Amino acid sequence: MDISKQTIDSISVQDAWHYRIVPILISNNILNVITDSTSIQIEEIELLYNYSIKADIVDKQLLNELLELYYPSFQKDTRIKSLSYTGNAEQFLNTLISEARSLGSSDIHVEIYEEICRVRIRIDGLMIERYHLDKQEYPAIVNKIKIQSNLDISEKRLPQDGRIFFQLDATQFDIRVSVLPTLHGEKIVLRLLSNDATDIDLEKLGFSEIDFKNYLDGVKRPHGIILISGPTGSGKTTTLYATLKLLNKITRNILTIEDPIEYTLEGINQVQLKENIGFTFASALRTFLRQDPDVIMVGEIRDAETANMAIRAALTGHLVLSTIHTNSAWGTISRLIDMGVPSFLISATLTTSVAQRLVRLLCPYCKTEKEFSSELYPNQYLPPRLLKKHFVPVGCEKCYGTGYKGRKAVYEVISIDNELSHCIKNNVDSVKEILKQKGVSLLSENAFELLANGSSSIEEIYPLLFNY
Repeated sequence: MDISKQTIDSISVQDAWHYRIVPILISNNILNVITDSTSIQIEEIELLYNYSIKADIVDKQLLNELLELYYPSFQKDTRIKSLSYTGNAEQFLNTLISEARSLGSSDIHVEIYEEICRVRIRIDGLMIERYHLDKQEYPAIVNKIKIQSNLDISEKRLPQDGRIFFQLDATQFDIRVSVLPTLHGEKIVLRLLSNDATDIDLEKLGFSEIDFKNYLDGVKRPHGIILISGPTGSGKTTTLYATLKLLNKITRNILTIEDPIEYTLEGINQVQLKENIGFTFASALRTFLRQDPDVIMVGEIRDAETANMAIRAALTGHLVLSTIHTNSAWGTISRLIDMGVPSFLISATLTTSVAQRLVRLLCPYCKTEKEFSSELYPNQYLPPRLLKKHFVPVGCEKCYGTGYKGRKAVYEVISIDNELSHCIKNNVDSVKEILKQKGVSLLSENAFELLANGSSSIEEIYPLLFNY
């Protein structure tokens, strides 16, 4: 079949194989596709691509030939393999965890549905389907996970949380286990936690030169609060540990309260949160102040009590590091005020406010250069400069067909000086011009640079181009 390149490009490589479709013609906003599936998810494809879909059924062999011809990067697709199950659930689990660890995965999802069971792993923030299993094998695997994480194997109606200390040959690390009852059985998520922070380096996380200097200025101060904001999974904890590694000297007493302890650092006193017995962030901070600390790290400021205790610790001459959920570095101040912290206390203690996100980097083996159109930007976005070319993800064996390989943190760092402290004290909301005069790079500006230098794609940085 002779299909135009424009038509082929209308569907991504990943979606063509996932939905098993090949587009053959676009006319009047109608996308004509061929498929070998009678249960094609038309509404989902229409939502993804904003086309009306008209599908025709063809022979499976013909469709495979067309997919391999027009979308060759998945020709040797290794995402779904058959992991041999010999009846030994422990061996299967060890193999699964070891492989996920070697691939740099953060989570393993073991799921059951009406017809199939599958295992997906999260690599660089994206879920990748890795294995299919038979339904009769599933209960043994679930029970083995429960036994290793000290959970009740007879309880199948309520959610359960546990922990596995995984050790195989020279490999050892913690795994956080969450079991959730679903319609067809129990779904299990295994979060792989690294026990080694020796490879974390603050200089290699993605700070620009000026952001790194501003951040170090706050870290070098003897007291005050450094807050890192961003959504779950944006790398805040990694930045905190890299900072603690820098501060970890024999002359300092460093205490941390975490949930969970994701890395271990020799020379730092790390404490695990236990809310079920009343040991919260706030209660831990009270005890910390009687432990003669120099540096305190609080895993997250979640409520007013923790926020006020952190302020109190900073006021009494300690350096406090923590995370908070906001959209921007300056938005941290509004969040603290909403929690009931007086603005004059924030201005007296906050030294550095950081916002960060993780951006996937394009796979260097398969990324392709294309003409750039300004229509790809969000509405009303004004780019710092014009772009003529950009790189797009394609997909190959090395990146499991995703088009991306690795991630990089994007930062927005505000060092609070006397002028900004005065703005906080007087509840000044709009400080964009002041930040611009001080040379502060916003998240959107740093994300744009990744697009401009070909490190990432417009699809990946698109959410960061909105100025909060």
